[in-house]
Amino acid sequence: MKIALAHEMLIKLGGAERVLKTLTRIFPEAPIYTLFADKAKTDKWFADKKIHVSRLQSAARWLPYKFLLPKMAGAVERFDLRSYDVVISSSSAFAHGIKTGPKTKHICYCHSPMRYAWDYTHEYTEHYSAIGRFIVAKLLNPIRQWDYRRARDVDVIVANSRHVQKRIDKYWRRDATVIYPPVDVKRFTPTARHEDYFLIVSALTPFKKIDLAIQAFNRIKRKLVIVGEGAQKEALQAMAGDTIEFLGYKPDETVRTYMENCRALIFPGEEDFGITPVEAMAAGKPVLAYGVGGVTESVVAGTSGEFFSEPNPESLIQGLTRLMANEKNYDAQKIRAIAEKFDESVFKDKMLNLISSLS
Repeated sequence: MKIALAHEMLIKLGGAERVLKTLTRIFPEAPIYTLFADKAKTDKWFADKKIHVSRLQSAARWLPYKFLLPKMAGAVERFDLRSYDVVISSSSAFAHGIKTGPKTKHICYCHSPMRYAWDYTHEYTEHYSAIGRFIVAKLLNPIRQWDYRRARDVDVIVANSRHVQKRIDKYWRRDATVIYPPVDVKRFTPTARHEDYFLIVSALTPFKKIDLAIQAFNRIKRKLVIVGEGAQKEALQAMAGDTIEFLGYKPDETVRTYMENCRALIFPGEEDFGITPVEAMAAGKPVLAYGVGGVTESVVAGTSGEFFSEPNPESLIQGLTRLMANEKNYDAQKIRAIAEKFDESVFKDKMLNLISSLS
């Protein structure tokens, strides 16, 4: 069976790229089709893969990606995938729009319908001027229409959570099967010990709501370690007190060590699924998370962590108080058992079964 993989942009290593990495392990001969590729940032995982980039790759040397947005739909449609039996697109914006031949089965693994085109439009543009918001609105209207039309042509849609499944139904009017993202659970050793610090592992962008955690930890004066880089780093550092430490980017092995030695993981933003909380649970650590989105499908309140209900520091502190009061009830092995439901092996079996069912 001849299989190809499609992915939005290979310009960083994040959660969606972890899914793609697992797909390349399952289908090692499959080439990857993507709008853009930054080898310097992604070769660690994909150096040995055949990668086809779009005609926009050269333009991206001179223009920010966001300025190429109006061209992306057309660029992704130009790939010729008629010779493949199965195409699996890893999509959060444009990859599902890739065109396939009449005999090709197209499976879209959907991380989310295009967030900035649908329910997060106002959040993404709230700091724009009135003219800027007007221009974005005019730009996004045809993109929404294209997004909806191309979703109709996909043979099978897989959602990465029930949370995303509902959004697919709302915006695309399509049914979707849920297969949770793969987590390398075996990479972690569950342990009950800790070094009395709380941990955040995240991109430092406004969407992640790291500022809520910083405000909360400034008040309670407990140690918070933050691993990650991003555009908001300087602003977050400026507001952080003496008990908050920024480590910047750290490789996977260093992150593993910090997870295995933390008291709990703090997850203050809304995510479509959230691989990082499952990794923390694989290390036997409880998670304090904002109780909205895909994380409610992985964290079990009272057993592997707690939720806070409102996106503000007061609610986060209340949740953290419950978590610390409940610490004697957290069992590292029971927490690990929950994480194992999301192991890479589970993802592999479900994806292979899905493909088999199409033949």
